[in-house]
Amino acid sequence: MLHLIASRLLQLPLILAVVFTVTFSLVWVLPGSPLDRKGERQLAPEVRRAMEARYNLDSRTAFVTGYLGGLVQGDFGPSLQHRDRSVAEILAKGLPVSMSLGVAALAVAIFLGTLAGVAGALRPGSFLDSGSLGLTLIGISLPSFVTGTVLLVIFAGLLSWLPTGGWGGPRSVILPAVTLGLAPAAYIARLIRLGLADIMASDYIRTARAKGASQRRAIFCHALKVAYLPVLSFLGPAAASVMTGSFVVEKVFNLPGVGEYFVQSVLNKNQFLILGIVLVYATMLIVFNLIVDVAYAWLDPRIKLS
Repeated sequence: MLHLIASRLLQLPLILAVVFTVTFSLVWVLPGSPLDRKGERQLAPEVRRAMEARYNLDSRTAFVTGYLGGLVQGDFGPSLQHRDRSVAEILAKGLPVSMSLGVAALAVAIFLGTLAGVAGALRPGSFLDSGSLGLTLIGISLPSFVTGTVLLVIFAGLLSWLPTGGWGGPRSVILPAVTLGLAPAAYIARLIRLGLADIMASDYIRTARAKGASQRRAIFCHALKVAYLPVLSFLGPAAASVMTGSFVVEKVFNLPGVGEYFVQSVLNKNQFLILGIVLVYATMLIVFNLIVDVAYAWLDPRIKLS
């Protein structure tokens, strides 16, 4: 296991180099410039040329060399649309919000998906099974901005149980976390329902029941561990979906995460901010996938991580 962790960490710089190359190539060919201003705020030609030379915006090679040199020192560069604020400062302020939302959404997805999957597997064909199937189909079919709007209208507008937006405590996380977590919860429910139904009919579960194990113990101590193996495979892409989907949800619920900054950076062609956010998120996803691989060995010791 230590060999796997070490090898994955050694691969991290190479993967990030590929991500950087692809992202930078796409950003560089975008039309426009981060120095563009509208109306009377337009920069004078000589000021514009001086700023382009200062931030290496006039040369692809100089930009890459300067950016990578600063990146080694932990400097993600300046944010040209936000005065007196660097990319690192924006990430330090917005990333905790986006990460908290992502973790909460994954927790909601795992909880709701496990609950619906187990309920459907225990009573296949029942009303509970049909109801959980219907909810999973709704969660898969509706985009997050539609789900978020509906939840806002019902729970914040009509019932006034939860705040309409902003970031001010645990209650403000509930609606955006549920909005983000419904779609992955639907997939998790289907995976667990299908896997658990087969596992409960296997020989070792029948043996455990014959030795006196209750149905609850057979499910949660034996069958559910094996049923979670395909769920772990799904959690890697689910984490990517939750993290990138949070950009839209943050806009809907007016959350001060990095989503708003990322959208603005794409519209304004802010290379520094785009590259900083993409590299940070890529690192998070690689580390999360490593955690998923290690969890395989914990759930099923037959799997060797080598």
